[in-house]
Amino acid sequence: MDLGLTDRHALVLGATGGLGRAVATTLLAEGASVTFAGRDAGKLDAILAELPAGMREQADSVVADLGDPDAPGLLAAGARARTGKVDILVNNSGGPPPGPPSTVSAEEMQAQYGRMVTPLIALTLDLVGPMRAQGWGRILTISSSGVIQPIPHLPVSNALRMSLLGFMKTLAAEVASDGVTVNLVAPGRILTDRVRTLDAAAAERAGKSLEEVQAASTGMIPAGRFGSPEEFGAVAAFLASVHASYVTGSTLRVDGGMIRSV
Repeated sequence: MDLGLTDRHALVLGATGGLGRAVATTLLAEGASVTFAGRDAGKLDAILAELPAGMREQADSVVADLGDPDAPGLLAAGARARTGKVDILVNNSGGPPPGPPSTVSAEEMQAQYGRMVTPLIALTLDLVGPMRAQGWGRILTISSSGVIQPIPHLPVSNALRMSLLGFMKTLAAEVASDGVTVNLVAPGRILTDRVRTLDAAAAERAGKSLEEVQAASTGMIPAGRFGSPEEFGAVAAFLASVHASYVTGSTLRVDGGMIRSV
């Protein structure tokens, strides 16, 4: 299926690894030009250098740390420098450390809000106006299954990703008639470094091995396995495509059936 992404330009945050990198490389393979964004210039350079020659010509990068108040402006300007426009925005941020809800401080919550929520909303607001003016745009936010079923020991992540869900759902209704779709993609157990880190923390809390914790997780997934970043990237690319023009305001699960609620 041709996703109709030729001549479209995407900005993908958190593109130095995991889900962000998978989405960025999938969009490239489908014909879009892509600005890879991340806070580590060395990693970005290495990723672009590893791309096949034909794809490398369609890719560039911008360095910004979402903890920097200037990050939204730097990201927007860096992405526009290539083609003058951004047709597809993929919001993606790191996650806070795990812990019991009762140990979270107000200061930590506020600090994480400034990294996980404020910059993504600011960047979205910067880019959505031109999308509406041209009559086409895609805004995707990589979220978490925690917005559907809160994940134990991730209280800050659960709370802040719900904030983004609320904003993006509301925005979707405003811009739909202008040809701009706004969706969330909620990964379940996708095998990334972030998931490995969380599983290692869970193993330490329970006094179990990493293998035991991962086996228990797999047993709760009807598909019987963790997902791959590439599988996640394929779903995100579809939502960015011309074929998903009637899908907006949705939270799409990519979880192998893990979340049992309807």
